[in-house]
Amino acid sequence: MTTLRHCPQCNAELPSDAPDGVCPTCLVQQGFDSRAGAAGDEPGATGSASRPGFAAPPPEELSARFPQFDIVELVGQGGMGAVYKARQPTLDRFVALKILPPEVGDDPAFAERFKREARALAMLSHASIVTVHDFGEADGLYYFVMEYVDGTNLRQTIADGRLTPPEALAIVPQICDALQFAHDEGVVHRDIKPENVLIDTRGRVKITDFGLAKLLGAETDDTAIGKPFTLTGTRQVMGTAHYMAPEQMQGSSSVDHRADIYSLAARGRSTDSQIDG
Repeated sequence: MTTLRHCPQCNAELPSDAPDGVCPTCLVQQGFDSRAGAAGDEPGATGSASRPGFAAPPPEELSARFPQFDIVELVGQGGMGAVYKARQPTLDRFVALKILPPEVGDDPAFAERFKREARALAMLSHASIVTVHDFGEADGLYYFVMEYVDGTNLRQTIADGRLTPPEALAIVPQICDALQFAHDEGVVHRDIKPENVLIDTRGRVKITDFGLAKLLGAETDDTAIGKPFTLTGTRQVMGTAHYMAPEQMQGSSSVDHRADIYSLAARGRSTDSQIDG
């Protein structure tokens, strides 16, 4: 006996060959939505889509919360927060200060998840991964202090017509090497896309926002005091639809390193088409 399946978004009956839980019409629409959102992102912005009601505070407002930095300017914002260029006087260097949307702190389990995941991200030391220098919470605002990359993201580079096919091919091995390193350390990115691939002024690749999709909502199971519990709601989907693997689109808890490989291939096809077109 055949069991009918329906899309959780539009309740339409799913074709027999459709991925579990995914309506082709809604999937295509999400792909268009994600591309539109990506095209409208500011430089350096990351994330799937802007969170409703989140407005990046002006630099002068942040200065009171982060007296240890001279906040220079807002670099960009997206679904996973806002990034500022800041100067750290004590070390005489520029850093990227990333603040997360304030509402994430409303989740009672977020503080614990943040500490655990942030420590894991801070341990990723690789030439092609943006370094996390510090993390914490300031007056209810969770933040990361990261390596500042003087350059642009891959989306901007393509849009400006400054990327040749040989240069595009040279980028891929660097991304693969960085992903392999992270996966060996047990960290999955979950949101590989051109906006999260930075290219500095010397042409070096730097992947940013490792693990933030998981940190901000992707389903994960853990154990506390010997009992299993879920830190986030079931079947939550975090990422960018146009680049997401089918199991990630379904909100599966079994998302692993293979999702990053899928996203990289999708990113590669997108890059090729934009260069050729």
